[in-house]
Amino acid sequence: MSIDLARPFRGSTAVAAGLLTWGELRGPRFQKLFPDVYAPAHLEPTLVLRSVAAAVLVEGRGVLAGYSAAELLDASCGPADAPAEVLMLRPGGQSYRYPSLRVHRDLVDPTETTDVDGCAVTNAARTAFDLARWVSSLVEKVVAVDVLAYKRGIALDDLVRLRLTHPGAWGARHLTAVLRHATDLAESPMETRIRMALLAAGLPLPTLQFEVQAGGKVRRLDLAYPEVKLAIEYDGEDHRRKDRARRDLEREAALVALGWLILRSTRASFTGVRTW
Repeated sequence: MSIDLARPFRGSTAVAAGLLTWGELRGPRFQKLFPDVYAPAHLEPTLVLRSVAAAVLVEGRGVLAGYSAAELLDASCGPADAPAEVLMLRPGGQSYRYPSLRVHRDLVDPTETTDVDGCAVTNAARTAFDLARWVSSLVEKVVAVDVLAYKRGIALDDLVRLRLTHPGAWGARHLTAVLRHATDLAESPMETRIRMALLAAGLPLPTLQFEVQAGGKVRRLDLAYPEVKLAIEYDGEDHRRKDRARRDLEREAALVALGWLILRSTRASFTGVRTW
C-alpha cells in the first residue's frame, strides 16, 4: 500500500510499513490531528486539513459531509474554524468525541456520495440538503445552498427530490424557508448575507447581477434596485489590489454619470450582522 506522508495518514499504518517509528511521530516533524491520524507539522490546521484527517479516521465507516464536504467540493461556505464533519454510513458503531470533529448519523445513498482527492464526501446536492438542515441560522443555511448552487451547479429541485427521498429526515422542515430564499445567482457568501440583511430590514428583494451599459461596457451589479438606480456592491479581498481598485473607480464613475448611487460593503463593515 502506498502511503503519502505529505497529507494526513494513519500512524499505525506508516509504522507497520517501516516508514516511520512511533518516536518520530511523537517528534517535531508531525502533528497529531486525531487518534492515530497524523500530518506534517508545517501544515496549517485549516478546515481542509481537519477534514482530510477526519476522512482518514472514519475511512470505510463514514463520509465527509456538511462544511467539510463543501470545502473539498470547492464551495467553501462555513467559518474557517468549523470542526470537520462526517456522516456515518451505519447506525451505531464506534463513537467519536473530539472538539474538532462533528459526527452525524443519517441515511445516505451511495449515489449521494463522490470521491474528491481520495476522500469519500457527500455530493453537492446532498451537501446542500444536509447544510440546509443542520446549520442553525436561516441566513447561513441559505448561504450554503447559494454557494453550492453557484459553484457546483446544483438545482434547487435537487433538494426537493432529496426531501422526498428521505421523508422524515431530521431538520427537513427547514427546507421550505431555505428554498424560498435560495438562488444560484449569488457569487459569494457575503452577497447572500447582504441580500438576507436587506430582506430582514423590510426592503424588497434586490435584483441580482443586474447589467447596465455604462461607459461603453456592460457593468454587472451585485445587488440592485434598478427603479431607483441604487446598487449595493460587496468588495472582497481582491478589490484591495491597486489594479482592481482602479478599475472599480472607473466603473463607479461610469455608473454615477448615469445617475446610479453605489453603496459598497466589505467583510469588516458587515461584521455586526454575521450570524455564525
